[in-house]
Amino acid sequence: MSTRNVPTMKPATTADRRSANAPYASAARPRAASGEENDRRGSTTTAHSRKPSAMRAAGAGTGERRTEKKEVRERETEIRRTRSPLKPPGESKVNARSRAEKPARDLERRPRSAVSQKSSPEEVQVPWEPQASLIPHTSAPLAARISIPPLASTAPISLQPTPLAQLSLDAQEKAVLEDLLFVFMGFEGQYIRFSDVYNPHEEKERLVGPQFRIMPGLDPSLRDLTKSMLKTATHYIAVEACVEVLSREEYGAVNHALCAALRRLLKDYLTLVAQLEHQLLTNDSFTLHVLSLHTKQTSHMLFQLYTTGIELLKANGILEDEKDEDSADDDSNDFENILESLREGGNASKKLCKGGSVLGLITKRLSSMSGDPAARTLLTTLLREASRPYMAMLNEWLHHGGIKDPHSEFLIKEQRSIKRERLDQDYTDEYWEKRYTIREALVPPQLEAVKDKVLLAGKYLNVVRECGGVDVSKVVQDAPSSFDDPRFLDNVNSSYAYANSSLLNLLLTTHQLPARLRSLKHYFFLDRSDFFTYFLEMSELELKKPAKHVNVGKLQSLLDLATRHAGSVAVEDPYKEDIKVQINDTGLTNWLMKIVNVQGLDQDAATATISNYTPANTAPITDDTNITGYQALVFDYAMPFPLSLVVSRVTLTRYQLLFRYLLSLKHLETDLAKCWGEQGKNAAWKYRSKNPRIEQWKRRAWTLRARMLVFVQQLTYYCTSEVIEPNWASLMSRISEEKKQDPKGKGRTTEDESGGPQVKRTVDELMQDHVDFLATCLKECMLTNSKLLRINNKIMSTCSMFASFTYSLSRYLITGDPDLVAQVNASLPPPPPTKNSKVNTPAASTFGATGHRTAQVVYDPQRVDKMFDMLSKYEENFTRHLKILLDTLNYLAATETVVFLSLCARLTSAGEGLSGFQVPMGMEGIA
Repeated sequence: MSTRNVPTMKPATTADRRSANAPYASAARPRAASGEENDRRGSTTTAHSRKPSAMRAAGAGTGERRTEKKEVRERETEIRRTRSPLKPPGESKVNARSRAEKPARDLERRPRSAVSQKSSPEEVQVPWEPQASLIPHTSAPLAARISIPPLASTAPISLQPTPLAQLSLDAQEKAVLEDLLFVFMGFEGQYIRFSDVYNPHEEKERLVGPQFRIMPGLDPSLRDLTKSMLKTATHYIAVEACVEVLSREEYGAVNHALCAALRRLLKDYLTLVAQLEHQLLTNDSFTLHVLSLHTKQTSHMLFQLYTTGIELLKANGILEDEKDEDSADDDSNDFENILESLREGGNASKKLCKGGSVLGLITKRLSSMSGDPAARTLLTTLLREASRPYMAMLNEWLHHGGIKDPHSEFLIKEQRSIKRERLDQDYTDEYWEKRYTIREALVPPQLEAVKDKVLLAGKYLNVVRECGGVDVSKVVQDAPSSFDDPRFLDNVNSSYAYANSSLLNLLLTTHQLPARLRSLKHYFFLDRSDFFTYFLEMSELELKKPAKHVNVGKLQSLLDLATRHAGSVAVEDPYKEDIKVQINDTGLTNWLMKIVNVQGLDQDAATATISNYTPANTAPITDDTNITGYQALVFDYAMPFPLSLVVSRVTLTRYQLLFRYLLSLKHLETDLAKCWGEQGKNAAWKYRSKNPRIEQWKRRAWTLRARMLVFVQQLTYYCTSEVIEPNWASLMSRISEEKKQDPKGKGRTTEDESGGPQVKRTVDELMQDHVDFLATCLKECMLTNSKLLRINNKIMSTCSMFASFTYSLSRYLITGDPDLVAQVNASLPPPPPTKNSKVNTPAASTFGATGHRTAQVVYDPQRVDKMFDMLSKYEENFTRHLKILLDTLNYLAATETVVFLSLCARLTSAGEGLSGFQVPMGMEGIA
């Protein structure tokens, strides 16, 4: 391509002479121009081989472009002569050298438009018609749906502006002012454009904000001032993108409220831009310096919004955070949060910063900006606006006991799967302990000190509401709506006091909790056991059967008959309908050992019943396959809501454990009393033998039976009179004190240190007192120590076996005494026996009527020695285990509780024999 294609252009020869100085011109025009020039140079031979008409057309088009370039070069030369006449001559050489290195870089970084024009020069003639379109909806209702405009670098050459180097200083300033107003609103200008690496279609790049580049040729003084204001545009575009992202549904109401506040601030910012544009159009003295002064304060505001938005985006995992990389190993070990997220059906790998976390982040930034009044004012406004939906949820929870939290961002978490209908099967207190829990990660700093009060206030009101004691339709009046309200803490404290007094009044007055507890004491602790003695007498035959063969329905009928008997104390009990009979297939000792030996039990590991727990030692203490009805009998109690919160299934299980222990003592005492009756009425025991060894053996058997009876009676007295009764009196005094303080349901409160009402007694303290009462009874009754359980079980088993063995001892006495053998044989009726025959001998009155003996009794001279051996084993077992029990109790009395000292003193009499009883010959070493 030469000047022959454009013969009418005079400056063509000048341009040809300066063709070697191409870098000089490339510094003052867009990069697309240099690419187009290379294209034209590369297509010179092709243009000569075309038809003349085509050559003229191509020459004309090329001539226009070349003419423009030649004029640019000439004007650029003139401008340099007039603008900088004082520049040293060596500077032009340096600039020429630097410009000579630039075409190589420009060729490597050519825009896509230049590449397309190289492949097909005819595409330049195609008109450039960019069109806007609608993008799909997102869950953010106010997000922009207009497609992103094309980049200015993709525009054709014909639309490129006049280079800045060809403009005067005033024209440059006006052009830059106009561009800045566009850039402030997020659009590219003619001379101020996005950097080449910025892609507006990438969400993360929009959230970080674009970097801008200024076209070459701008005066250095204007360039520096312009660059200082471009940060404002970067921050605006990033904040606007952040608002659109955080306005999506999954980020919660707090983020939505924060985005609404940001939109209002951005609206004010755009209003300022419109006012600045008006000044530019109407005020000739409006300069770049004036624009910089007007935007200083707004720029600082946008910087604060930008940094806050970046922190929120990093907390939500949208932008990468350096801290996340360092703590990747720690997060991978956070199995609890991962499991919790999976239970809620969420994505375990996606973290969300919402609710209280957002408020905590803003509060943290607010505390770090204590030396910046403008930033503090701005962040205070953001915190106030963002906390409004959170405060609405807090007021609903504090005043109505309900949770309206569709985005799971409130500090209280509700487990809707846990319902009160399952309270009768809840062995882990799930309803009270796990239905409402605190999300520690979503507690804002403002509520950190009172989070427990917030939890309890809502839990109490929720119970009252389910019982119909809260008007949900009533609108809360004059409640604080943000955290900066001075009544904020007073609202929490007063709501907590009101909820506590309301629930206490509901439990103590409306549902008569003290009367219910007294009813439990009657049936489970046997303080009025006349009905129970009557029940055991009537159900003796049924309870002697193995537990698997016991008819529970028959036992329930007998219990109802005993409690409704006219002479029974239980007739006056209004809650006798709630007592039920159950048969447990696990013995008391094994059940207690399962509870005592549980180690490392997780809260979620507790399932349906205590029998499902996994103990550390699974070896059973006793064989429960053939336990009798006496050992398996247990009472159950139907406790209505809301009293079932105080007397829960776990609490009722403690009542059942104590009841079974007292029942075992009472049944053993009854067996030993029957043993005494057998020894008192049987002729073999009453007959005075001529053999002194037999009389000595009788005295030892009587003494052992008496020691066992003393042991059981003293243990029963200790458990009932020295453990249960004092602790029961203490519990009831606390409850009665609470009723006196709150006779009409108005809680008695005092002022705490913060000035808010301080509640003296709470429902949780009442529940804890009840649990402590039962725990103390179990501990002091020796039911929580595995060693005491084993020793006690051995002693009681020895006593029970001895009581059962007494009937066999009566037969052994006869065969060991020749006189009794002769009497029994003489008393046997001759076959066939006559109906009217009467035998007057003592032995015949016993054995003839009971055993209907027909065979002759044979005297065994070795029987006495065998009797002494068997009795010695019983004495040895009882004495040895009783000594071990006393030593263990003395040790525990010195290390744990002194209550065992009184039990040691009482059981010492059983260890030493009856006081005042003459120890027969041969028993000196037994005690």
